[in-house]
Amino acid sequence: MTNDSVYILAIESSCDDTAAAVLKNDKVLSNLVARQSIHEEYGGVVPELASRAHQQNIVPVVDMALKKAGINKNQLHGIAFTQGPGLMGSLLVGSSFAKSFSMALGIPLLAVNHMQAHILAHFIDEEGFDKPTFPFLALTISGGHTQIVKVSGFFEMEIIGETTDDAVGEAFDKTAKILGLPYPGGPLIDQFAKEGNPKAFPFTKPKVDGLNFSFSGLKTQILYFVQKNVAINPNFIEENKADICASVQNIIIKILMDKLKLAVEETGINQIAIGGGVSANSGIRNTLKEAEAKYGWKTYIPKFEYTTDNAAMIGIVGYQKYLHHQFENASVVSKARIEF
Repeated sequence: MTNDSVYILAIESSCDDTAAAVLKNDKVLSNLVARQSIHEEYGGVVPELASRAHQQNIVPVVDMALKKAGINKNQLHGIAFTQGPGLMGSLLVGSSFAKSFSMALGIPLLAVNHMQAHILAHFIDEEGFDKPTFPFLALTISGGHTQIVKVSGFFEMEIIGETTDDAVGEAFDKTAKILGLPYPGGPLIDQFAKEGNPKAFPFTKPKVDGLNFSFSGLKTQILYFVQKNVAINPNFIEENKADICASVQNIIIKILMDKLKLAVEETGINQIAIGGGVSANSGIRNTLKEAEAKYGWKTYIPKFEYTTDNAAMIGIVGYQKYLHHQFENASVVSKARIEF
């Protein structure tokens, strides 16, 4: 289709945040998120509570997204939503709303893979941010995923490396829990790491063949390290919090960078783009920018608000699917696990 202006409403409800965005072509007009603070009491996301909160939030969030974008619902050309992966109850709230809204307005429904959206968020038209050219390598890092993806086109992606057990975000959050930090702990690890010595405590890298990752052993290593030292000195965590966080962050960055260097060697592609919630980590961002001069890479780091779960990234994929006529009907099914 060759409309001068294509307006896409996007809905993201894969986990605990209810998000809605409106895009005009590849430009974000609004990008709103309703966060759920109730999960902090439980130290993690409670699926049933998340889906109930989505039901409460989705109508006002969509309404506000449209108002902030300065358009009404009749100007929309398509509705994009997260099909998966994610929590099933949360996904169903978003998909049910999207299906109903698209049917009521008589406009196309666009189903989006959440993980592909993290990668394609780089194609949002944002001042001061370059867009990668195909092909490029994407490092997608989040609480549930750790992947290196060869991206040859908007809908041509191949996972060439992934975690064999836990995701990198899980390693950050588990470390935070061990240290007694509140949920979500990943950002706090990053915050304390800035004040610590990254070489204070040497953790070892797991031996994993090829481009795959493993973080379960590292989590266990950190747990035993802290338990051993607390047994000797009950105040060990409080006295060494910054150094522990810096050391943990340092080993995680080394693991990620080693695999990226290997991926560049094997593919010959030196364009690297990061995405996913953990890509908000300042240590990872700084190390990746340093790699431009160190290894001759061209690196792409998205705007902060497009790293964590958000609807703008769903919208940019929806826009591309609209252009390529990749529409769905009301029979499309949400999937907790979805083929990449």
